[in-house]
Amino acid sequence: MATGRKVGSGGQRKRGLAGRGPTPKAEDRAYHKPYRSKSNGSSGPGSQPAKNNPNRSRAQGKSAGADWVVGRNPVLEAMTAGLPIKAAYVAEGAERDDRLRDIFRYAAEHSISLLQSTRAELDRLTGGAVHQGVALQLPGYEYAHPNDLIADAVNDQTRAGLLVALDGITDPHNLGAIVRSAAAFGAHGVIIPERRSASVTAVAWKSSAGALARMPVAKATNLNRVLQDAAKAGFTVVGLAGEAANDIAGVPGVDGPVLLVVGSEGAGLARLTRERCDVLARIPIASEVESLNASVAASISLYEVARCRGDMAD
Repeated sequence: MATGRKVGSGGQRKRGLAGRGPTPKAEDRAYHKPYRSKSNGSSGPGSQPAKNNPNRSRAQGKSAGADWVVGRNPVLEAMTAGLPIKAAYVAEGAERDDRLRDIFRYAAEHSISLLQSTRAELDRLTGGAVHQGVALQLPGYEYAHPNDLIADAVNDQTRAGLLVALDGITDPHNLGAIVRSAAAFGAHGVIIPERRSASVTAVAWKSSAGALARMPVAKATNLNRVLQDAAKAGFTVVGLAGEAANDIAGVPGVDGPVLLVVGSEGAGLARLTRERCDVLARIPIASEVESLNASVAASISLYEVARCRGDMAD
């Protein structure tokens, strides 16, 4: 094949590449998945959530603060469950349906004032949550001091002291359910740590079925120190542990003041917490089941303590 002089582009290709700038981000290129996610309102990394999208689901919306209940079903359920209400809001022009009419009816029958606000203002108050035009704000919960609970339990002349301490319970549903069981079986209060713990929120209020209104909850800056103080005050500190040798039905000291310590379902009690316990106890369960939910374990244990004391007699 004959060869001749090669002809160049005269610099046209080089000039064609000049001035294009940096490569656009993936979410700015229509053929990339991040671009499609951005267009659909995804809030993932590198994208912006779609605004004013009427089809946006609750999961895609923002969350209200822990002291807010938003949405028509949750608001109606919170009202009927007797949750304390600081303020109740309804947005101007909210579309009427059966749920909203039920909310209006319940509010009127129970002297609950509904404050009217613009939808934009309600968006701001609830942090942009999908509120469906109605929202409740709960009052801030007033926590007791752990030492006050210990003193009240020790000084009770009608029954032996019974307290519950939670170690690593982060689910507010569990917190509310444990408070409910504590009230049912005559406990004097529940103690939670200040960090790495569920707090008293709207979810906890609902799970407690109103028990939070009569069962004090204390926050401890240092849970292990509280356990130590309780032991000095005469409490037998009983920690729940699946591998313990003692059955919860036969723990020593049950006829006197008892502080029951419940750990998380997965991690159980922390090492330092275990060391502060006078005795570890287990709930006998079938070998096929690895563990019980924390609120279930607390309920069974509280029942056994009450039964051993004779508190459950007819």
